[in-house]
Amino acid sequence: MEPRTASPPPPPPPPPPSSSPKQPATLLNRYQLVKMLGRGSFAKVYAARSLADKKLVAIKVIDKASTDPAMEPRITGEISAMRRLQRHPNVLQIHEVMASKTKIYLVMELARGGDLFSQVVQFGKLKEPAARRFFQQLVSALHFCHQNGVAHRDVKPQNLLLDETGRLKVTDFGLSSLKNSTGGVLHTACGTPAFTAPEVMARKGYDGAKADAWSCGVILFFLLTARLPFDDSNLAIMYRKVQRREYQVPSFVSKSAKWVINQLLDPNPQTRMSLTALMNHSWFLKRYEAPARSSLFESKEYNNKCCYSKFDASVNAFDIISLSSGLDLSGLFEGGGKREWRFSSGETAEGVMRRVREVGDKLGYRVVEEGKGGVAIGLGRGKVVLVFEVFGIAEKLSVVDVKMVEGGGVEFEEVCWTEFEDEIRDVVVRWHNEVM
Repeated sequence: MEPRTASPPPPPPPPPPSSSPKQPATLLNRYQLVKMLGRGSFAKVYAARSLADKKLVAIKVIDKASTDPAMEPRITGEISAMRRLQRHPNVLQIHEVMASKTKIYLVMELARGGDLFSQVVQFGKLKEPAARRFFQQLVSALHFCHQNGVAHRDVKPQNLLLDETGRLKVTDFGLSSLKNSTGGVLHTACGTPAFTAPEVMARKGYDGAKADAWSCGVILFFLLTARLPFDDSNLAIMYRKVQRREYQVPSFVSKSAKWVINQLLDPNPQTRMSLTALMNHSWFLKRYEAPARSSLFESKEYNNKCCYSKFDASVNAFDIISLSSGLDLSGLFEGGGKREWRFSSGETAEGVMRRVREVGDKLGYRVVEEGKGGVAIGLGRGKVVLVFEVFGIAEKLSVVDVKMVEGGGVEFEEVCWTEFEDEIRDVVVRWHNEVM
């Protein structure tokens, strides 16, 4: 009998057909996503590459469904503030704003060096020349913000980014305040407690520029020591220390730097050093490189590149309106508007625009021009020109910026604008008149 032989094992199953590599996601056929940089409760931030010129950018993607009415002033405030601040070299630049039915896309400059807080935590305190260089860039940027009617109100090292060359970039203007018509006093308590001026947390009227100056003092202390002057889990105890100026500057900090810190960390905003005075101090001016004038004052053609787009259309609503004779909107990009108002509405953008046209016709205004899709409209009467810009935040939630770019005066503001305001009250949920 022949020996039995084992049957050969069955051949292995054929490998599955190779699938083609997944293509990177794109946004509105204009940007290719590279990677996620961070996420929050209502937004994600991505590094992305422009399909037009292959440049890297950062894109904040805001989910309209995840936002609530309390967030809409932060979103529109951030857009308005960054648009005003084109182009200081130490302010993160916004390139364009796009929107779909469900998302808002803020396309911004990409800062690849991370934030200053992480750098100090990882590598420790900075030598004084390095700390001063970052501090100079911060103060220069904030001074420029104040000159253009913007108080940041959330200045902290986590909001100070670094580009690939190590240049500082101020970002996150979601808590900023824009100067408008009702005066110079703010009342909203906001910001991060360890970096926030005492008058802000006291919920009393305060000057936004002086509040930012306090935050600069905390940051200078942090850069030089890698710790905070006031840090306690009990906020009541921390603010008692703030009022009593209970902090110690280490002996290794120079006398000049210590003097600057002490002048900025003055709990009395009336006697606290302003940023204007700081920029004339000898310690600050040492090896100070002021931004070139050309970087601060760009042509209208550059400024108009910052636009608001509906869906995938890259149409600048302000450019469309500017085609009308006698209406120059360059002031809107340079902080040059004479008066500004803002309100939120429970109507769609189209509904708000329809009502504005109706009221304008009733009160004798002429419609100068309107953007396709209803994102902006201009009204003129005599020498007065008003521009209404609408941001659709959710399905039935809009925020409207109203700017007087020509004309005006006491008579208009006391009579005509009051009349207009009364006529559109049916589409107004709340006026946002907080100013710097």
